[in-house]
Formats: sequence, C-alpha cells, structure tokens
Amino acid sequence: MNLKSLLDLLADGAFHSGEDLGNTLGISRAAVWKQVERLRKLGVDIHSVTGKGYRLPGSLSLLDKGIVLDYLGDLGPVLVDQFDLFFSIDSTNLEAMRQIQQGVGSRIIVAEHQGSGRGRRGRSWISPLGASIYLSVVVTFNSGMVALEGLSLAVAVMVRRAVTRCGCHGAGLKWPNDLQVDGRKIAGILLEISGDLTGPCRVIIGIGLNVNIPESAAPAIDQPFSDLASHSDQTLDRNHVLAILIQEMHAGLARFDERGFAAFHDEWDAADVYKGRRVELVSGSNKVTGVVRGVSGTGALLLETDSGIRTMAGGELSCRLRETSR
Repeated sequence: MNLKSLLDLLADGAFHSGEDLGNTLGISRAAVWKQVERLRKLGVDIHSVTGKGYRLPGSLSLLDKGIVLDYLGDLGPVLVDQFDLFFSIDSTNLEAMRQIQQGVGSRIIVAEHQGSGRGRRGRSWISPLGASIYLSVVVTFNSGMVALEGLSLAVAVMVRRAVTRCGCHGAGLKWPNDLQVDGRKIAGILLEISGDLTGPCRVIIGIGLNVNIPESAAPAIDQPFSDLASHSDQTLDRNHVLAILIQEMHAGLARFDERGFAAFHDEWDAADVYKGRRVELVSGSNKVTGVVRGVSGTGALLLETDSGIRTMAGGELSCRLRETSR
C-alpha cells in the first residue's frame, strides 16, 4: 500500500476508524497507525479521536496530472510529454538539475511534497504535503546570460498575475522576487542558471506558492507568511491553481524571450511594496540604507542614499523594511 491510497480514503474529511481503513487497504490497524505517522511527518495534519478514528481537518484534493491538463485547455496537449508530477521528492529544483544533466531542455516538474525544498540564500522551503504548489520549470534561452537580466522579477510578475486570477487581488512584489500580502510572504522564486554568456542557457525556475498551509507547519516557517486561501475570494482547487500558474508562466516566458524585462517593468513598478519606503539592504556584513525609487530596466534596485541614487544588483542582497520614511 502506498501513502496516497490512505490519503484518498481520508480526503473526504470524515472520521474513518483504523479497523475500517485497514480492511479497505488490506493491512492491520497497527500498519494504518504507522502510515498515519508517516503522513504526519510529511506535514499532513491528521486528527485522531479515540472511538472515532482518523480524519483530516478539511477535505483534501491531491494534484492530478490529467485534471491539470484538462484545465490547461489547448495548452494541455502541447505540454503533456513535458510534465512530471511526483508524490514526494527531495526538491523539484534538484530533480530539474538531474534532468538537465540528462540533456533535458524543457520541463515542468511538480511535487505534492518536498523533503528538502530550497529557498534563496540557502534557506529551506517548508513543503507540507498537499498544501501548496511546488513547481520547477526548465526553460532554454538562446540569447546568453546577459539577456536574462530581470528574469526573476519578470517571473514574480507572472506569479502575481496567476494569484490575481485565483482571486487574490492584494498581492504585492518585494524585490527581487517575493510575493507578499499585508507584509506576509505567499510565494517565493529561486532561479538557477547554467550556460554561456552569449550562447544557450538553461534556467531552472523554482516557485513555491502557499495555497493552504496547515497550522501544524507554521512553527517551522522562519518568516511572516500567509497563503492564497486566506486572501482569495474564490473556492480554490490546487489543480486549477497549478494550471493557471503554468499558463501564465508559458505565456510570460515567451514574452520575456521576445522583449526581456521591459515587457514587465511597468507592472512590477505598480506592485512594488517598498517603493518610496526606507529600507536596509544587507549583503554579508555590508549594510546600505536608503529609499527605494523603483527598479532599473534590468531589474536592479534603485536606492536613494545620502550620496545619491545607487543601482543595487541581486545576488545575496536582502531587503529589510525600516520604520522611518521620507
């Protein structure tokens, strides 16, 4: 028996006794308990009550490749052979790297759970099973690394378009590539690039989008966060959310290949949550304070300091909002 079989039985949100689950799955009650504990370790919030059995606090809809492809409409047949869906994996970005090493130049990799999800600056991305979207897109650009300036910001705009279509109308963009609602992070982006300065480059675009984070996962998350379900005016189906995200990425990446960050600059500027506010940029032991004046045509941060406007590149810089402004 695999864990998905047990989840399928619990997905209705009702109580199921260990005996009934065992009879249906052909295993003992003790084996059911062990599988429940394994699911809890993967971040699934399962309640247990003596005399009643086990239940999920709400209904659970797992991702289904066929359903996602149906939601994609005409795009589905185009992407059907480029789409991998894993139940549990170390990291979608790591899987993307493995596939690139095998010669893959275009791929969509999705997982229900990540054991070693990765964020920027070496952080972990907490990835409870069935709660969010964990997506990596492999894409090949032929114009060299220089032409990819501003790509991470452009991707953030694409993700914002997707969450807006999903009923979340208050998402803002934090330089260089986070989405926030009311100061709390709902999505993050990690880009990993390999290739030539002037020739073909393969890019792994990793996206983590919080859809419905269980309370049990909150203590492990090391920064203020929220999720799509808390801010959407729609009833969310993660299969539909994923399809919308893929649609926006597919169209947006083609647009970026044609026009670069220029095609996304104004949209970024309109959603910039720090524009006009005093911040502190930190890179290692170096700190620079100033007022954000937007981003350049290549996606660099424009920071007004006491010595004038400074253009700050990405890399290991982080942005920390300060109390005062001017």
